Amino acid sequence: MIVEIKISELVKGHFVVDIVKQRGSFNLTNSGHIKSAKVIDNLRSKGVESLLIDSNKTLTFDDKGHVISAIEGAPPSKENNNSPIILEITKAKKLFNEAKNIQRQVFADAQQGRELNLTPVIEITNKTIDTVFKNADALACVINIRKKNEYLLEHSVSVSVLMTIFARFLKIDKQIIQLLSVGAFLHDVGKINVPDSILNKPSKLTDAEFTVMKSHVNHSIKIISATPGISELSLEVAALHHEKLDGTGYPFNIPKEKITTYGRMIAVCDIFDALTANRCYKDGYSHIKAFSILRSLATKNHLDQRLVDLFIKCMGVYPVGSLVELGSNKLAIVESRNDGDPTNPKVRSFYNAEHGRYVMAEDIDLANNDDFIVKGVRADDFDLDMNKIIEFLLMEG
Repeated sequence: MIVEIKISELVKGHFVVDIVKQRGSFNLTNSGHIKSAKVIDNLRSKGVESLLIDSNKTLTFDDKGHVISAIEGAPPSKENNNSPIILEITKAKKLFNEAKNIQRQVFADAQQGRELNLTPVIEITNKTIDTVFKNADALACVINIRKKNEYLLEHSVSVSVLMTIFARFLKIDKQIIQLLSVGAFLHDVGKINVPDSILNKPSKLTDAEFTVMKSHVNHSIKIISATPGISELSLEVAALHHEKLDGTGYPFNIPKEKITTYGRMIAVCDIFDALTANRCYKDGYSHIKAFSILRSLATKNHLDQRLVDLFIKCMGVYPVGSLVELGSNKLAIVESRNDGDPTNPKVRSFYNAEHGRYVMAEDIDLANNDDFIVKGVRADDFDLDMNKIIEFLLMEG
């Protein structure tokens, strides 16, 4: 069972999942067992106040310090650092929030006419890349847990995450991914110069308002170009994110043959995130609906058909961390894919939709079960909060 304990209660043999409260900004590299008092002292010195442990993995020792029991029964010499996706999400949320704080400073600097400080942007995108290379699913899940009133901040972070996940899937060189991630992180910085009345208008923009809205790309290009140390590739992806293959995109109506692969990639990531995100005036679409819209835009020659299909394959028919409704009237979160059977992933049920209440969580491999997915859904469809769903599943262990 996953439980929270104080640092004073932590002992050798406990399996630490994550840090809950701390006075500093220390991050665990991996989940794992506490192997000495020195490790506990180090955590205490870093300002750690409480932690999540998995009580089912606690080890006990004899007088000579040898392991004499492991509650889970797995050989202690083969420590497993592969946490369930629900636990990895808690770590990814911290990274996402750190990225939002950096994005907030980027927008503040741009608004005040100051040069952007690229160092923290590079540092946070490097952390994102490292996380994606270890477990892309966890960060993809966090993109689903959004605040309606922070769309501008979260969209830029999310597009950077999606661009990183997509580029890794396409086996692009890691150094190139870093430049793409930075460009995606900064791609909408020019929106700080667009009035809120236009940015957050719930109804269709007038022609005049849309002209103002489109100007955000020009503002972004100007701000990013003036940033010391920025690469041409980072600037490229930011400049191309609204261009279309039929030449009707903006701000430059660039023809198909001059839109690079990276420019085509960010266009897909940008639209997908805009479609699936909740905003203060509208709820986002389910992943399945968003995929359908991307395909439609590809048939209209707005997006690259090949890249759209690869993006959908990258994210999965039912992306890890998304919610589905089962034939048993239960809601479940997708925990992992079945590569040989992509329409029947492994899920964890947690809610009875018929009776409108949470139920004991159950792991289900739909490839070997009579239950089935009726459709992909959103938490909002059932008046649920994604953050509370994650908290519930954590408490369930």
